[in-house]
Amino acid sequence: MLRRLRWLIGLSKRSRQAKTLDAKPYIAKVKPVLMVDTVQEIAIYIHRFHNLDLFQQGWYQVKITMRWEDGDNVTRGIPSRVVQYEAPDSGSNDSYGVWRIVDNDNSFLTQPFRIKYARQDIRLCMMISFTLPLERYEGSATSAAILKFELMYAPCMDNTPGKHLDASPVAVHEFRIPPKALTGLHSYCPVHFDTLHAVLVDVSVHISVLKSAAYKRPANLSSGVSTSKNVGGSTAQSFKKALGLLASADKKLVSFVKALLGAREILLEEMQRLSKAVGQPIDLSDFVSNMNNVPLSNSTVDGSGQGKEQNSLEKLNITFDLGSDEWLHELPKDHLSRLFHLLGTQLHYLWTTFLGFHRDNHTKILEYLRDIWTKDRRAEWSIWMVYSKVEMPHHFINSGMTDILNQSAHKRASTVLKLNEPAQVAATRAELHRRSIAQMRINNRSIQDMHILGDPMRVPIVIIERVLNAPRRTLSDNSYLRHVDLLDSNLLNGHNDEADKTKATNSQQNARELKIVVFVHGFQGHHLDLRLVRNQWLLIDPKIEFLMSEANEDKTHGDFREMGQRLAQEVVSFLKRKKDRYSRQGHLKGIKLSFVGHSIGNVIIRTAIAGNIL
Repeated sequence: MLRRLRWLIGLSKRSRQAKTLDAKPYIAKVKPVLMVDTVQEIAIYIHRFHNLDLFQQGWYQVKITMRWEDGDNVTRGIPSRVVQYEAPDSGSNDSYGVWRIVDNDNSFLTQPFRIKYARQDIRLCMMISFTLPLERYEGSATSAAILKFELMYAPCMDNTPGKHLDASPVAVHEFRIPPKALTGLHSYCPVHFDTLHAVLVDVSVHISVLKSAAYKRPANLSSGVSTSKNVGGSTAQSFKKALGLLASADKKLVSFVKALLGAREILLEEMQRLSKAVGQPIDLSDFVSNMNNVPLSNSTVDGSGQGKEQNSLEKLNITFDLGSDEWLHELPKDHLSRLFHLLGTQLHYLWTTFLGFHRDNHTKILEYLRDIWTKDRRAEWSIWMVYSKVEMPHHFINSGMTDILNQSAHKRASTVLKLNEPAQVAATRAELHRRSIAQMRINNRSIQDMHILGDPMRVPIVIIERVLNAPRRTLSDNSYLRHVDLLDSNLLNGHNDEADKTKATNSQQNARELKIVVFVHGFQGHHLDLRLVRNQWLLIDPKIEFLMSEANEDKTHGDFREMGQRLAQEVVSFLKRKKDRYSRQGHLKGIKLSFVGHSIGNVIIRTAIAGNIL
């Protein structure tokens, strides 16, 4: 009886084991795949903060953040590296504290510095590198990046700093970096903020794509594909899904390799261009000769990207064609993986070499990039300019202002109507031109200023009319500027006497040109009325000398001849002071005199230049 009971218990156990074996799931293991990834690195070099005309004294900072254009504000660039090129002056009271990184919004803040007067320079000389993940873009970015600069301000009540921690943003300037530029770019990027905070921050932006240091495997592949005998055809479907995911991973790997190839070519070309421009060579001959050698198996790779082979393995001969990726699809997956890691190592070596080269030559590089930026902006901003040619009527050439003033009332009324007609035509032309600009898609490799490109319908259109048959104006014999003995007329006309030609030729290299701009206010105006125009002019040409005319302030109710004479005396006195100072510093080649007037200020200018008109 006991023996039969044991047999029944054993039979029950074997039955349960059989059922357990039948129900045990069949697990199809998929080989784990290491994922590769790239990262966008954007280095921002801040050279100086130039206070052109801030309205308030106090403590200022510059805050920098980065984000994707098509993403939310949560996805931001992370400050990964900060290099201070020059140590700040510790003995000066114009700076306080150090730069810092705020983790809440991944922003970078420069050290606080004190602004006390106009046209003040604060040398910052630092490089900040931001990294933007490229996980969702499969190697190269398809979205633009937004670079945001904020001007932070905190008032100071006394000479001791202490309120810089309570700084708040007072002005913002944003730039858009298009996807084409994110592959590789080295560009000057001036930050102007706005007209009420007239400053110039000299900035250069340097961009490249690098290999990411983080690797991860997908959860849906590493856990395997499970099924059971009772599921039927789900096993085949799971295998097909796994194979599809593997094929998608191979396609992404091709995209990553292609992105690194393009970034390497651009970075290498830009380094050679900058090296030639600043006159400091970079020896990359060994790197260029060996950069396309790809080992067939794992080997140690040094900093220059040259593989030190183990067991003398042969290398893979690949024809690198950046215009097509068909040859990449023909490569085995292990070769693609090795090529990806090799390109990542080479880019890291080139990027590190460039950063060291930039640190040694940052001033020359900035000046060169500024010149390139100026030429490119002239071509780009020309789309907001409309050129036309008009003929001046013959009676306007021969008649003077006196004839116009003596016309009858009905003739003056008809003249006003005729003058309004071109204004209406100009407004219509400007509106049509704005609509055409709004339909344009600017997709180049240049950094785009969002203050200009943000809303094309709000950008002013400049209509330049070139007048045909216009008489050439010169200084009249009755000009108040010619009757003042303090002004050297030969110097004003920009030429020397015959006796001084030899001396001028010998000192031609040291010759300097004096450029003066005179700003004249209008009726019941103030000498600072044209302050914003002056600031914009100084941003374009910081070497000019300017005069904000005060001679007719509170005196615009009198005779135009008297106002013109007062302006002329003020200009001549200013010219003499500047001429004497420039003459002491070296030979003065000539003087360029320009006038900017508002309302009747233009009439006063005309009276001063040609006194016989009125």
